[in-house]
This record gives sequence, C-alpha cells and structure tokens, in this order.
Amino acid sequence: MGPIIVIAASAGGLAPLRQIIGGLPAGCSASVFIVWHIGRHPSIVPEMLSMTSRLRVSHGEDGEPFEGGRVYVAPPDKHMHLDHGVIRLDQGAKVHFTRPAADPLFMSAAEAYGERVVGIVLSGYGADGADGLATVKARGGLALVQKPEEAEQPAMPWAAIMADHPDASLPVAEIVARVAALVKG
Repeated sequence: MGPIIVIAASAGGLAPLRQIIGGLPAGCSASVFIVWHIGRHPSIVPEMLSMTSRLRVSHGEDGEPFEGGRVYVAPPDKHMHLDHGVIRLDQGAKVHFTRPAADPLFMSAAEAYGERVVGIVLSGYGADGADGLATVKARGGLALVQKPEEAEQPAMPWAAIMADHPDASLPVAEIVARVAALVKG
C-alpha cells in the first residue's frame, strides 16, 4: 500500500485541491482522503474533482475498505476516520464548529499509519487541521501547508503553522510537485 494523503480544505480551497488531485498520476498507489467543510449541505465535491482527476473520486462510505489509487471525500455532516484499512464515518460532536472536520481524519491517519501519512492544509476559515497536522508530524509523517500569502482564506494555513511548524509552507504548485514525486516512488 502506498502513501496515505489527508487534505483539509475550505473557503478558497477548491482550486488548490483540484490542482493537487489533478497532479496525481494514473495508477499511483496513494490513498487520498479529503475533508471539505460542507456541513449538512449536499456535496458535489467528488464530481468537481473527477473533472481533473486521473483517479476515481467518491464520497467515503462507513465500513468501506479503502484502496490505493483512489480519492475519498468526507460526506456531508460526517467525520471521516481511518481504521486500519477501513473508512469509518460518524456524527460525533462538531470540531472547530464543523462536521466534517479535518482533525479527526488527520489524527486517525497519523495513529494508524505514522510515517506513511502526508498531511496537507489548504485555504479556509478557522483552525481546523492544525492539531491534526501537528499529530501527523509528531508521528513521523510529512506536514505541508499552503503558503498563507497565496491562500484566498489564510486562517487555516496560519493556524497550522502556529500550532506546530510544518515541514514546509509552499505555493500550491510546489505542493503538487512534492506530492507527485512522493507517489511516483
């Protein structure tokens, strides 16, 4: 099994997210998990990402074994967790005033997969993803943050930087290149 890539995005994060997902090569072994702050509203994020992705994109389902070469998006109003090869969804308490939230995903990925995890925090309001990214780094994973000066809404990137110095704060184009190099082996 390849790398586990977990991504947090919210306001202003769709374009960077499409760049990152579009930069993943066909046949890559990474499993990608995305939390987009959608709340309870219907989500077309998988359809939007499918337009630029070479990988299959869908909402994650509770109890679904996950595979490499796939992109899973947290469904509306559910936190997504990783549990040793299986996606778990729940309607636990909101985290940073939102559900789905990135911190539960990032923390569960770091706990289960340690150094195989690549955590990425993109544009968005609030501080979601900051604690989870610090956990990814503490467990030996790679912690990347969109350069706040480039982010449409820099609060989430700044919160991640302030919570624990990530491995790198980069423009999205450099995140794309870094992730593509990691998944090519």
